Amino acid sequence: MRSRRVGGVKFETLAVHAALRPDAVTGAVAPPIHLSTTFARDEAGVPLGGHVYIRESNPTQDLLEEALRLLEGGETAFFFASGMAAGMAILASLPRGGKVLFPDDVYHGFRAAAAEVLPGWGLRAGFIPMDRLERLADALEGGASCVWLETPSNPLLKITDLRAAVELAHRAGALAVVDNTFATPVLQRPLDLGADAVLHAATKYFGGHSDLLGGAAIFARDGELSKKVLQMRTLGGGAGSPFNAWLVLRGLRTLPCRVERQTETAGRVAAFLASHPRVVEVLYPGLPGHPGHDIARKQMRGFGAMLSFRTAGGRDFALRTVGRARLFIRATSLGGVESLMEHRASSEGPDSTTPQDLIRLSIGLEHPEDLIEDLDQALA
Repeated sequence: MRSRRVGGVKFETLAVHAALRPDAVTGAVAPPIHLSTTFARDEAGVPLGGHVYIRESNPTQDLLEEALRLLEGGETAFFFASGMAAGMAILASLPRGGKVLFPDDVYHGFRAAAAEVLPGWGLRAGFIPMDRLERLADALEGGASCVWLETPSNPLLKITDLRAAVELAHRAGALAVVDNTFATPVLQRPLDLGADAVLHAATKYFGGHSDLLGGAAIFARDGELSKKVLQMRTLGGGAGSPFNAWLVLRGLRTLPCRVERQTETAGRVAAFLASHPRVVEVLYPGLPGHPGHDIARKQMRGFGAMLSFRTAGGRDFALRTVGRARLFIRATSLGGVESLMEHRASSEGPDSTTPQDLIRLSIGLEHPEDLIEDLDQALA
């Protein structure tokens, strides 16, 4: 993949050095974990180190947020207890009476929130095929306060032209928020394309080892929206733990090399599946036949390590295939060093809109030939 220069250095260098400085007291290169929940004040009541209480801020979180801001190119960033906590804080900061336009295959957690939570907040929801800009333009004629974008989408791997979608949103007076979890800033930086905010489930690629829970929101400007979101985190108690913040910060150092290797392997896996007689469709933007291939090539540095495919034998054969996997681990989530496989509709539950014959893969760091052999025997 072609490298990108950011702030005078290549992105890979930035990922290693963002918020990296030796500890002032000990000289330690790796940052310490500050687990304290409360912080001392001097005789006049002034906080000694600028921190008061862990729900508001802590030193480990500060380092992570600095790194997140630099990697996504924003003015400010906030770490949360989970990706859902970050996303819900953004939604809760929107004005009552507004409407949020979501992708028609938005992550199922936000689809559930749109039905069960947003009405109580005075927000309406609409679902649009965001890969069809004319449909977004039509929907915006009815007014909206926020356009929620997800590209590549989960789990159908649809591609939205971010620059064009953001321009449509702004022309209609709406905010543009992009869930960048699948792509990560290694492959795509939505703020560079005009987005107002970027959302991440830091549990996934940022952590990279399936051992932490966290979320992040990064903002193009430190303005009204970011201040409201910070207030929601403070008052709602959505702050992440210092230990998880430290794990995410550590994960960011290896993010580019992990994502690049995983993306390369995903391309080989997708090509194998596209030629398999028991696979009827491979959903991966790196394949030339994918409807979003050209847009993805334009706005991404690579096509990512997530892909889905549909089997010739329907739901039963899809479940059988997942059950026969030996190397792929049958589990939900994504972005870890181990490859995961799941029958996505089963994971999402009875209200799932995902095709019943679809299998979603998260490609890890195993050798591609071993993954292909496992898929070949599982599909036999």
